[in-house]
Amino acid sequence: MTNQSVTLRLLDKADREILKLPRSVKGAIYDFQHKFKNNPGSTGLQLKQLKGHEKLWSARVNDEYRALLLRLADEDWLIVSVKHRKDVYEHLDRLAYSVNRITGGIEYVDLQVVEESLLAAQAASTPPAAATAAPEPAPRAEPAPEQAASPAHAPLFVGWTEQQLMDLGVAGPLIPVIQALTTEDQLLGLVDYAPQLTGEVLLALYDKKSFDEVLEQVTAPVATPETVDTDDFQAAVARPATIVTTTDEALREALEGEDFGRWKVFLHPTQAKLVNRDYNGPARVGGGPGTGKTIVALHRVKHLVEQLPPGRDKPILLTTFNKNLAADLRSRLLALGGEALLDRVEISHVDQLALRIVREAEPGSRKQTIDDNQAVREWRSLLEELDESGWDAEFLQDEWSQVILGQAVASRTEYFRARRAGRGRTLTRAERAEIWQLAERFTQRLDRLGRQSWDQVSERAARLEMQREQRILAIDQQRAKAGGLDNIHLQAGSGGWLRYRYRHIVVDEAQDLRPAHWKMLRAMTAHNRNDLFLVGDTHQRIYKNQVTLGSLGINIRGRASKLSLSYRTTRQILRSALDVLSQEKYDDLDGNEETLAGYRSVLSGGVPDLHGCTDWEAEREAIAMLIDSWDDIPHEQIAICVPTNQMASETATTLAEHGIRAVEIGPDGPRGDGGVHIGTMFRFKGLEYQRMIVAGVSDGLIPRDDVNRRRNADPVRYRREVQQARSLLFVATTRARDSLDIFWHGTPSPFLAPLVAAGR
Repeated sequence: MTNQSVTLRLLDKADREILKLPRSVKGAIYDFQHKFKNNPGSTGLQLKQLKGHEKLWSARVNDEYRALLLRLADEDWLIVSVKHRKDVYEHLDRLAYSVNRITGGIEYVDLQVVEESLLAAQAASTPPAAATAAPEPAPRAEPAPEQAASPAHAPLFVGWTEQQLMDLGVAGPLIPVIQALTTEDQLLGLVDYAPQLTGEVLLALYDKKSFDEVLEQVTAPVATPETVDTDDFQAAVARPATIVTTTDEALREALEGEDFGRWKVFLHPTQAKLVNRDYNGPARVGGGPGTGKTIVALHRVKHLVEQLPPGRDKPILLTTFNKNLAADLRSRLLALGGEALLDRVEISHVDQLALRIVREAEPGSRKQTIDDNQAVREWRSLLEELDESGWDAEFLQDEWSQVILGQAVASRTEYFRARRAGRGRTLTRAERAEIWQLAERFTQRLDRLGRQSWDQVSERAARLEMQREQRILAIDQQRAKAGGLDNIHLQAGSGGWLRYRYRHIVVDEAQDLRPAHWKMLRAMTAHNRNDLFLVGDTHQRIYKNQVTLGSLGINIRGRASKLSLSYRTTRQILRSALDVLSQEKYDDLDGNEETLAGYRSVLSGGVPDLHGCTDWEAEREAIAMLIDSWDDIPHEQIAICVPTNQMASETATTLAEHGIRAVEIGPDGPRGDGGVHIGTMFRFKGLEYQRMIVAGVSDGLIPRDDVNRRRNADPVRYRREVQQARSLLFVATTRARDSLDIFWHGTPSPFLAPLVAAGR
């Protein structure tokens, strides 16, 4: 063998296996790949073809461990497993590898490991008194051992033929084993070691999905459009379905990343397609919590940067809804591509961006910017001053922010024509005239006090950017008439060329942006290929901003995709979280209904624990005792979310009395290090924790009492605010990775009714 152009790749399934190995072995693997690339034929590597296998070879990692490699071509190798030396040679006939005829990707299966996992699952689920002699491992071509036939233990997949399973992409070598599965524990034991598509298909079928549903939701998104030659492994390794890494740095990240580093290296084929696709206009990616939407957004930014010509400017904007998320995006993007990547990307939360635009245009203005709660208080003060009792302050704030400012309404006549979809209460022309007059008085009041709302800032920024875009378009027309002369016009007062601010814009948590935000962003980039890339989930909309993108000049028809596989939340937690949503209907940001059909997880864990307490003090004490019992869990991996800021402070005080350090999460993120994170549910958007406690989930708190009082007075508003409250609880429960504990005092929230009834 020569040492020229040796390619060594690592299969993602092997990476997961390697993560479980001792640290010293991981270091040896890193050294091994360097030596192998240098000279695969080195005597010390002991490279040899395995008996009975055309393509499978072994090589020495250290005295005890061996790497198993597929030889794809002369000097093209793929690590598919790293095993203890004795495990390699004892079960050579149990190793199977193939090209999946549906996805065209390479799949590797160790049938011995799979069946040992099934036996362990069966033993764990069998009561000690009923234990009998363990079944013998099945021979390669025959079904795995079955329990005694009985209605309680009928095979799980008896209703599916071998051909149907193959058509859905299930790995052929596993089908005899699959057809003998009789319990969920056995199924989960198999999924741990099966190729990813096989696991996803089986879990979807187990969850009562039909063949057509699984085909559409699970198989079709990863199927290759080309004809597959199942003997061509070199072509297979180049397809998205074969998830590999090749660079030294990527391998190091995979080996050292343990928990979170893998996202920088491996993308699911459905994610990779979305990241690398060339879109003919704006595109949107949806999906439930933990499906990797933010990961896709970050990799999309990296992909776009890689397409840029050399330069020092920042033609790409990465934006999101709040400070916490923007800071998190910055740190993740830095981890993904280093300073070189950050140097070409502007990262800003959308209100900060709008404020900058306004201050550029009005450099002398230094108004105090107030949030929605402060704005409501100002409305109340105005109504009291006017002795006006016919209108509710919150209703007026929503009407002003969502309709008048949201649609950039500039006159009473425009307001009379403005659409009020989803606002609930129907207004007469006289009532609109009255509201317009109150809105004028309100803006005058804010001006007098030297204040402005964030809605005003975003509306003003949208107007400024749309005016700027009109000037750019006018100049382009003049240039075309003049025979294509360069744009020599300068932006007023800037000394810079007048052009669009960004070439590409990527938006995370898109469901929470206001209409004015979208108008501003649309005007910041030209209508070109790959101009806007949006990710979000309307089931997680925790603010009142409801938009239809098409009406704002952002057409995503035909360019909307959905991720459905959760990488964070276990199946058990996911079921409970979906029960919280009940049968609520959600939009897709473009006037159609959005569903979580196909949303699933291949992760398994315990069911969420429910804790009812007599009062709020007893609830806090119970939480402290629970955390005390988790002495092996780092406190920074534990979080408590509650309905109000006061409850967060009171919980922190109780924990301190028990010697547990608490760190509150504020607008800019955690206010310290090394403690249990505590905050309101709004603060946990985009975060995840090993252990999650959702507290105060009581009737009257979730949803609030004032929401319930609107049931008859304003049914449409009531339904909207109930949906928002459900979404907030949904977000909170899906922050959990390993365990979820839900507390309440008094009567539990009605949203918990399905969980309480099921005894989860």
